[in-house]
Amino acid sequence: MDQIEERLLEEVADLHGVPEGAYNIRANGQMAGRNTTANIDIATKTDKPGIDIRIKPGTKHESVHIPVVLSASGLKEVVYNDFYIGDDADVVIVAGCGIHNCGVQDSEHDGIHRFFVGRNAKVKYVEKHYGEGEGTGKRILNPGTEVYMEENSLMEMEMVQIRGVDSTIRTNKAQLAAGAKLLVRERLLTHGDQTAESVYDVELNGDDSSADVVSRSVAKDRSRQVFKSNIIGNAKCSGHTECDAIIMDDAKIVAVPGLVADNIDAALIHEAAIGKIAGEQIIKLMTLGLTEEEAEAQIVNGFLK
Repeated sequence: MDQIEERLLEEVADLHGVPEGAYNIRANGQMAGRNTTANIDIATKTDKPGIDIRIKPGTKHESVHIPVVLSASGLKEVVYNDFYIGDDADVVIVAGCGIHNCGVQDSEHDGIHRFFVGRNAKVKYVEKHYGEGEGTGKRILNPGTEVYMEENSLMEMEMVQIRGVDSTIRTNKAQLAAGAKLLVRERLLTHGDQTAESVYDVELNGDDSSADVVSRSVAKDRSRQVFKSNIIGNAKCSGHTECDAIIMDDAKIVAVPGLVADNIDAALIHEAAIGKIAGEQIIKLMTLGLTEEEAEAQIVNGFLK
């Protein structure tokens, strides 16, 4: 891999070299490296682009890295990755995509990930998206996730897109059995003429299942954001969805939180707040020696942490 691809890997997966444990690295539409372990197997699909990741029951404190990098202008691809997490496993999965586009053609990566989480399993999933390059071609990322959680499982999803992606539509679906718990933390920054849409549809199908879906975002310049979240309570369950956004310049943000209660014991809550940075916050930081631009940057960075 060249220096550009190595830098993209560092941005989206915090990798400074070959990761420990299982990994599958994809660069410009081709596999650039793979490693399996005794407990985690990675196999190439035979019917369509993508991989199957199988994690044995009882696997503890292991990780899987599956980052994708694109540095060729005009490349467009769709991959389908399926994760089978065995009962009682406890693992970390790191995905994400970085695009470097210095050409005039659009570059696009669409990754469709399905997770089958076994009973009592715990999964932390980290997905980071990043774009860069001085070309006029767009950097487009359209990720999709489907999560199927069995009894008493736990899944934490950290969804991050901070800079450089011109267009993204992320669709997320989840179905939870009894006692399952889903935690989603989305962090998003758009600028320029970028557009971003996030859609979350969560079905709480089992007693004592729960979901907490929270998005924190900043829209700058002329960028546009749409956040849609729909939590459906089909059993005795608890659900919470929240959109907290900062709007700046000539940006636009649309927040559409939704709740559907199909059970008398479904306890569901939604919250949405959109506003500009308070002037007193900027003034306070400027009294400490920061410029107005530096003060705004400090506030935005703190908000998105």
